[in-house]
Amino acid sequence: MGSAPAGGFGAIEHATRRESRRRAHYAGPVRLGVLDIGSNTVHLLVADVRPGGRPLATTSERAIVRLMRFLTPDGAISEEGVRALVDAVAHARDLVAADPVDELLATATSAVRDATNGPAVIAQLESTLGHPLQVLDGETEARLTFLAARRWFGWASGRIQLFDIGGGSLELATGPDEVPEVAASVPLGAGRMTLRFLPDDPPGEVAVDTLRRHARGVLAPVATRFRELPRPDHVIGSSKAIRSLAQLAGYPRAGWSGTERMMLPRAALGSWIPRLARIPASSRQELPGITPDRTMQIVAGAVVLHTAMELMDVAELEVCPWALREGVLLRYIESLAWQSAAG
Repeated sequence: MGSAPAGGFGAIEHATRRESRRRAHYAGPVRLGVLDIGSNTVHLLVADVRPGGRPLATTSERAIVRLMRFLTPDGAISEEGVRALVDAVAHARDLVAADPVDELLATATSAVRDATNGPAVIAQLESTLGHPLQVLDGETEARLTFLAARRWFGWASGRIQLFDIGGGSLELATGPDEVPEVAASVPLGAGRMTLRFLPDDPPGEVAVDTLRRHARGVLAPVATRFRELPRPDHVIGSSKAIRSLAQLAGYPRAGWSGTERMMLPRAALGSWIPRLARIPASSRQELPGITPDRTMQIVAGAVVLHTAMELMDVAELEVCPWALREGVLLRYIESLAWQSAAG
């Protein structure tokens, strides 16, 4: 079985339309599975979807892998890392077998995409899963996550700007529509930066300053592109790392229908960074929002996010519960709608 090639927005759209054509005869909801093989987790989301409807999740199961710790000096995923991935994918396969889906969309992102042995790893994962993987490039990740954020906040949010921090990369996107005017991906993921710049526990302020200078250098040209566009009306953060940081340094705001929105001010985030850099990882998980699987990476995530907000003159962002997986679901639903209209 050949793997799906690394692709952009058009590639994932083609894949979802191909899958939806196979199910065009369905009049009711379709049960869709999205398997996201990321840098930190392998996450299976199963939802019932239909044209014009909101995705109704039935299963959300994740396995923590933290792939960045398994990278060898030449950039390959070690045998131990491959075994961790295979075990996680096999577990997801078994869940799908126990509760079958009409379609399964499986994607791989930064850590697998960038590994020097990525093609071999992908082939092994496809063999385990019995299904092809769509390897997403960074810009496609940004565009699909932007779509999810747009749908969550709606048109009333105006021009939006998105930050999404994964284990291997940072995605950014901005625009007034569902497709961003500018989308970018840079290799500033929390796991990648922890291994490269903050290997000690605790890392200390000197290492943090070195990471901050690196992040500023990488982000400077991207920030220039974003600043040339009109200022956003609403700034959004989407990822587990950003949700954790908002619980640590942010505050709740009343939402709609009794929901609670989480806000993260840049100033509050910045005030926490020196403290986080002095606290051992074992103690960080005692802090609000810091889970054991994120405790090693949270300092790097905070530094990268704060630097990005500073360079783009963002004073505050709001956390979005939806991210890449929901973006893939939404693109699939849109394809179903097009098929229904054409049929």
